[in-house]
Amino acid sequence: MVTQPYSLLSDMFKCPPLFLFCLTCLNGNTVLLCFALFCLITGDDDSVARLLQQRVKVLCYIMTSPKNLKEKTIHVKNTWTKRCDKVVFISSVTDTSFPTIGVNVSEGRGHLTEKTMKAFQYIYQHHLDEADWFLKADDDTYVILENLRYLLEPYSPNDPVYFGHHFKTLVKQGYYSGGAGYVLSKEALRRLVVKGIPSGKCTIEGFDEDVNVGKCMEYLGVRTTNSTDSHGRSRFHCLQPWSHLMGQYPEWYYRYDANGARYGQDSLSDYAISFHYLKPWFMYAFEYAVYHLRPYGIKMADSE
Repeated sequence: MVTQPYSLLSDMFKCPPLFLFCLTCLNGNTVLLCFALFCLITGDDDSVARLLQQRVKVLCYIMTSPKNLKEKTIHVKNTWTKRCDKVVFISSVTDTSFPTIGVNVSEGRGHLTEKTMKAFQYIYQHHLDEADWFLKADDDTYVILENLRYLLEPYSPNDPVYFGHHFKTLVKQGYYSGGAGYVLSKEALRRLVVKGIPSGKCTIEGFDEDVNVGKCMEYLGVRTTNSTDSHGRSRFHCLQPWSHLMGQYPEWYYRYDANGARYGQDSLSDYAISFHYLKPWFMYAFEYAVYHLRPYGIKMADSE
């Protein structure tokens, strides 16, 4: 047995082990067995999250508007979107200083579908090869990217699938809430832009962007896919955390939510992905709670 300095997997660890053991098999082939014998811990160990980021590339598309850039979008830019592999802010007009990409669509809820379809066209034309998965979120949505990658890792971006907060109305297979964020595989994006938008079969203008995207996905054979955890708990959330914890739901939510409109701590996944309708200050509160706050002396168990 021969030891040599560790180097080959240094990018997979916060601080690398000191040695790599090289064993020679009986047939003469060399097999590298990597043992983390010793590590000088100098901070949080994010090695698993960083390894997952290398394998699951996510582009984040944030729908915004000129009037929201200083009030809302800057706080999204300063917090969770820093963990996206690529982030694109889509607005009605281009702002090179922020920057935003203008898709030349009037602002207002009546133009959300057209704005979304043009955004996906832009992303397909300019950024298709920069990611495997394509997340659409609003400028008042908070997303935990590590948990999103954890959900997506078992799936192939070449399969026609998409994920989000599932509503069971208006579309046979249901559709995903726009506010909670929904994520398309690369194949789903390709079908939407190449086959769906030009076909005349998909609504590309008007209200209810999430419903219209859902109808188009169904027409294209893009499947809604279960995003609850192994305990049946929700990961994507179209309302604030306290609404889902306390059951403070509007009447329509009880009729449409595909997961039974459950509420309480036991209904939310420990690996929750998104929440919606968050004020700018809460973006920073979430940032602190998720990435910094911890109870001393308690090591959390993996609940999956």
